[in-house]
Amino acid sequence: MTEHDLLATDSRAERRGRAPAPGANGPSSGGVPRPRAALRRADWPGVVRRTGKHALLTTVGLVMIYPLLWMAASSLKPDALIFRDPSLIPSEVDLSNYTLGWTALAHPFTHYLLNSLVVVAGAVLGNLVSCSMAGYAFARLNFRGRKLWFAVMLMSIMLPIHVVIVPQYVLFSSLDWINTYLPLVVPKLLATDAFFIFLMVQFFRGVPRDLTEAAHIDGAGHARIFLQVMLPLSTPALATTAIFTFIWTWNDFFSQLIFLTDPEMYTVPVALRTFVDSTSDSSWGSLMAMSVVSLVPIFVIFLFGQRYLVRGIATTGLK
Repeated sequence: MTEHDLLATDSRAERRGRAPAPGANGPSSGGVPRPRAALRRADWPGVVRRTGKHALLTTVGLVMIYPLLWMAASSLKPDALIFRDPSLIPSEVDLSNYTLGWTALAHPFTHYLLNSLVVVAGAVLGNLVSCSMAGYAFARLNFRGRKLWFAVMLMSIMLPIHVVIVPQYVLFSSLDWINTYLPLVVPKLLATDAFFIFLMVQFFRGVPRDLTEAAHIDGAGHARIFLQVMLPLSTPALATTAIFTFIWTWNDFFSQLIFLTDPEMYTVPVALRTFVDSTSDSSWGSLMAMSVVSLVPIFVIFLFGQRYLVRGIATTGLK
């Protein structure tokens, strides 16, 4: 018999003679197994807590999305039943609200959707370019007064838009930009959204300095490091910036109402407000239908960008 066979025989003998490990039938105290019934009783408090948490979260979630569900249900109801029947299941379905609402204004609703897309595209592009460059400067460059300007940038987040809207209107009026999309797009190219600058700064600070130092040793300047090293690594932060900019700009009503006066230039939020004025109280179903249509792009963007959004927020600020 070979040495290998002897070792195999000894291993089998050890396995046959091995005593069962303590607690194999469940957690034990002093080597005595606990019965399964005791284990099930011990798990009951945890099950009750988890069930209560899920029930609470489900209830809060339903309360939060109820207005949205009611709006979607009202878009399928005749006008006479919208406020008389508050249920979420329409007793009578009227699909004409979508066809009538699409052509109720001076232009088809497609016109206002395209106007909003133009403004949103310019705002997203402007924030991606300017905020990423400003974030890289604060995170990686050493210049005089960096901490002071960073603090000023953070304090600008606390300024409400109502404080700066009058000086902005005077400035844009002197530039003859009123009733154009320039007041809504050009400020984005100048890194005026401090929240996204702070987001990019925190993300860039989490990138190891060894990468940038190695690129610098190889002869790369700041422009090449920014374009070829930092930007490819910052996809989650860029996606988060793009998604939030899209949602905030698409839903922005106040600024667009102030700077756009020609109905030809109206975006979706301003068009919905005009829709109410033009139809008075007689076509709420069409208004609800167009409100549902205006939410479709937001749902699509969030659906496809949710993974990057979660990654961008979860990894921002981590070292």
